[in-house]
Amino acid sequence: MKTATTLFEQGDHSWKVLARDPSKPSHLIDTNEYVVSAGSQVLLTDPGGQEIFPAVFSALSQAIDPNALTHVFASHQDPDVISSLALWLNFKPDLKCYASWLWCSFIPHFGGSAETFVALPDEGGPISLGSVKLQAVPAHFLHSSGNLHLYDPTARVLFSGDVGAALLPDDFTGLFVTNFDAHVKLAEGFHRRWMGSREARDAWCARASQLKVDMLCPQHGAIYRGADVGRFINWFSELRVGVLRQAA
Repeated sequence: MKTATTLFEQGDHSWKVLARDPSKPSHLIDTNEYVVSAGSQVLLTDPGGQEIFPAVFSALSQAIDPNALTHVFASHQDPDVISSLALWLNFKPDLKCYASWLWCSFIPHFGGSAETFVALPDEGGPISLGSVKLQAVPAHFLHSSGNLHLYDPTARVLFSGDVGAALLPDDFTGLFVTNFDAHVKLAEGFHRRWMGSREARDAWCARASQLKVDMLCPQHGAIYRGADVGRFINWFSELRVGVLRQAA
């Protein structure tokens, strides 16, 4: 089962990770979900696929009253990101979903109406959550053609979707990267194949380098913190991407 762990708390502003699920079926890719709270508003990032909805809902309920959930954020359109949307809307019909404008006529195939979606422009922009101003950050073609990350400047955390993802062995149970050199070997093949544009990669690395980030939190794998954030950006900036692993 998934569990909820608080990684930032300051007044009425907090964020939590709903980490990997060791009991999930082996044919499903494992995912992380993140919960950002500010006052009476709560946002769930990349809420996951429909098959893991019960595990995510249970973990969310450990952390907060699920009735407090007001928003979800979809970094892109993949089913492991947002195919659970109809189930969340069955529970909370007035839920709002932030997503790139590019996917606001595609994601509704998973559920929702025109009123559900808040379309974000390619350049991203501010997202108000209570008294906190989050920022949607462009990450197009990494890997989706309409891809956005979510930055919390107060908590200094970047929720980075598939960027930073690593496919970890079943016996890895930690939340954080503990051996950077070993960890990026588990991330290398994924990034070579799924990150399709060097130009987009370079733009993201330049942008991320300008942000104050204490934790970089991908949708898959472990969280980078402290000096490992800069190490990852430097590693990614030099990686040959958009190629098959065997052709690297």
